[in-house]
This record gives sequence, C-alpha cells and structure tokens, in this order.
Amino acid sequence: MAQKPKMEETFGGYVLHNVPFPTELNEQTLAALKKMGPILIEQPYEITYLHSYAQDSPFFAGLANGRFLANRDPTTGYTYANPRGHDMVSGAETEWVEIQPEGKVHAFTVCHFGSEEFLPECPFVLALIELPGADTLFLARLIDVDPNAASLDWIGMKVKGRFRRLTRFKPTDIYFYPA
Repeated sequence: MAQKPKMEETFGGYVLHNVPFPTELNEQTLAALKKMGPILIEQPYEITYLHSYAQDSPFFAGLANGRFLANRDPTTGYTYANPRGHDMVSGAETEWVEIQPEGKVHAFTVCHFGSEEFLPECPFVLALIELPGADTLFLARLIDVDPNAASLDWIGMKVKGRFRRLTRFKPTDIYFYPA
C-alpha cells in the first residue's frame, strides 16, 4: 500500500492564544465547548505592494529634487497645493507650476497616536500650511516645535519647507519648520 502524501507541518511564526480543550470528551465537556472563547492566531503578514502615482508622479519627482510643484487650472488660475490632475469645478486638465514652500500655519494638531510607520515618532505635529500662490492648504509635518507645549500662538507662524535628502517618494518627503 502506497504511503499517503503529507503536507509539511510547522508553526511558522504563529502564536496561538486561548486554545483550551478538554482532555475527556463527554456530554458535559462538549456542551462547555459552546462557551469556549474564540481562538486567536497571531502571525506575521507581509505583502509586496506596487503603487502607481500615475498623473501625480511629477509632484513626487519634484519633491525628490527639492522642488514643490502645484497644479493650476489654466483658465481660472485656481491653484492646488496638493497634486490634482483636473480642476474640481470645471474638470479641465491642470498644469504644473512651481511654488515656493514657504508660508504660514493655518491650523495644526498634535498626534499622540499614528500608524505603525509613525508610532515611534509620537507625539508629532501635523499642520495645514497656507502657501502663497496656492488656493488650497497643504498638510505636512511641522518640526522643531514641542508637541507637549502646543500653543494657539502657532497659528499664523511663518514656516519654511525642507525636503528630505533621502527621498521615499511619499508626501512626507517635505516637512516644515518655523522660519
């Protein structure tokens, strides 16, 4: 008789939580299984993700080269600080224009919790920046201020943008500091 094939069995990084099971199975223990808590499995999860910036690619290439590019509606002149391929009112295709990453704080928040990537940096400050030449606000990190001493005095504070030397091709490639 041929031996049945077996799949390799390994825990492979799994951590199991809450797995009680009775040693004897009888009517009473089988009834108790209905009250058993859920089995929890903890395991590493990784995925390779391919993301396209598509029409926004010039914005991120600009950041990587120390340039702040905005989008302008060629008809109205309305300028978006964040990349936007088409005007939100007319739907017309926008054009790329360079603006200076200097402005003032419009609003801010202190983040005491963040995603996994930003958790080690908590608390940190996010600010909406008014940029001359742009009709919309730009959301970015505000550094060189004490998040534990946040003050309404920061509203209107003049700030300058700085580009990361080691680009990651992310919106965080630019951040602002008090001018």
